[in-house]
Amino acid sequence: MGVIVVRYADERKQSVFSKIGGELLRKFGLELHPDKTRLIEFGRFAANNGKQRGERKPETFNSLGFTYICGQSRESVKFLVLRKTVRKRLLAKLKQVKDELRKRMHRPLAEVGKWLRSVVQGYFNYHAVPGNLASLQRFGSK
Repeated sequence: MGVIVVRYADERKQSVFSKIGGELLRKFGLELHPDKTRLIEFGRFAANNGKQRGERKPETFNSLGFTYICGQSRESVKFLVLRKTVRKRLLAKLKQVKDELRKRMHRPLAEVGKWLRSVVQGYFNYHAVPGNLASLQRFGSK
């Protein structure tokens, strides 16, 4: 089975991809959620094209626990795709950990420490991507 990645699509290509993609999803019994599916301009030229249309910033989107943002590097004007942990997910995870720590309050410290280390390590393994340090620090400091 192959994978199709669409990085750029004008309206004509988007129409063809929608048809083929829809057929492929139906083949596996899947469908796109109409409220969660939309086309956005995202990428290297999104900021400049948006400025020409009078828009402030390129649109962002959430996927797989991250907010994807069009950005630039500090030292040059190279395009970057920034990924930040979705704030709602971060806060939910912190609440979940807090509640679980409360339940484990009277367990041996070594046992609680071992559990907490595995939770923090798993969180960092998934969310430790370039540009997401602030979210990781927020998770580690709470």
